Formats: sequence, structure tokens, C-alpha cells
Amino acid sequence: MKPFAVTWDYRCPFARNAHEHIVAGLADGADWDVTFLPYSLGQVHVPEGGTPVWDDPDKAKDLLALAAGVVVRDQYPEQFGAVHIALFSARHDEGLDLRVSDVIAGVLDRAGVPAEKVLAEVEAGDPIDEIRRAHLQSVSEWGVFGVPTFVVDDRAVFVRLMSRPDGDAKLARRTIESVVRLMEDQPDLNEFKYTTLSR
Repeated sequence: MKPFAVTWDYRCPFARNAHEHIVAGLADGADWDVTFLPYSLGQVHVPEGGTPVWDDPDKAKDLLALAAGVVVRDQYPEQFGAVHIALFSARHDEGLDLRVSDVIAGVLDRAGVPAEKVLAEVEAGDPIDEIRRAHLQSVSEWGVFGVPTFVVDDRAVFVRLMSRPDGDAKLARRTIESVVRLMEDQPDLNEFKYTTLSR
């Protein structure tokens, strides 16, 4: 299977679904070359000519979880999967506010990642710069408009998975491999959407 990238923002439940499948597959030993790309849904809603979220002090807390995820991805890669899923869970399962430093610190500490160091890195600003870089690249190179978007070669596809793996690693692997292979095998397929769901 070809290398692929996938965007994320912890606010999106569909990003949570896709990333749970990816992390479960990787934990099960899937030989995937995955690049995790931060993408700001807050920036999507900035009006044309408005201040970008990464330059707006009033929006700094909106990027807190995403920036913490970037630090863990880059500096604590062995713990990234656990932290990544725990941040999604904090938002979507526990209903916690990911704009609060103590919430992020709690997730990091429970995963064995030094919260104080991660939050200090966020405060220093480099992770915000990485969010800006990755977001702008996603938009300019691949026309990304949301999360989760999968990127294979120079093609990008927004994917909305309705299920979570719920501990089924085989399902997780099959789901992600099906998405990536569909992108590889059907480059002319522009839209594939069920009109109704059976549940």
C-alpha cells in the first residue's frame, strides 16, 4: 500500500472515527507509512481578509490541543497514538473543553507524556507555526477543505467514515486499506456517497 497522509482536528467526530481506525491498525502491526497533518477547522471559518487563527491572540486556545498533538507527534512519537486517541476521546466521549490547559495536561499525564514540557513547547510557538505550514500546504497543494482528508501521491479525498473500530483491529486495517486502495485504483472516481444509511 502506498504511503498516505491524513488531516486531523480534534473537534471533528469523523476525524475521530478515521484516526481511531488508523491508530488501531498501526497498533496491530499494519505496515503503513502515515503522515499525520494538523488542519485547523477554525481557520476554515475565518472570513476572507480576516486575521488567521494562528495570528489571532483571541483564538490561541482554539489551537491548544492541535498544537499539543503536533508536539507529541514530533517529540514523543511512541506515545503519539495513545495521546492522539485520548484527545479525541476527551472531546467526543467525555465532552471536555480542549481549549483548557488543565484538560490537555491531564490527557498527557495519563499517557505518560510530560505535560509541562509539551505545553511549554506550545507556548514557545513552533507547533503553531507547524499548524500554519501544514494547513496552508494542504489547502494550496491538495485543495483540502476539511478533516479527515486522505492524501495519496498528489490526490486528496475527504472521507467520512461512520463507524469506529471498537477494538476490532482487522476491521480497522480493512477500512483504511480500502480507502487508500480505492484512491490508488480509482483516480477518476470523484464522488461515492450512500444516499441513506442502514442504521
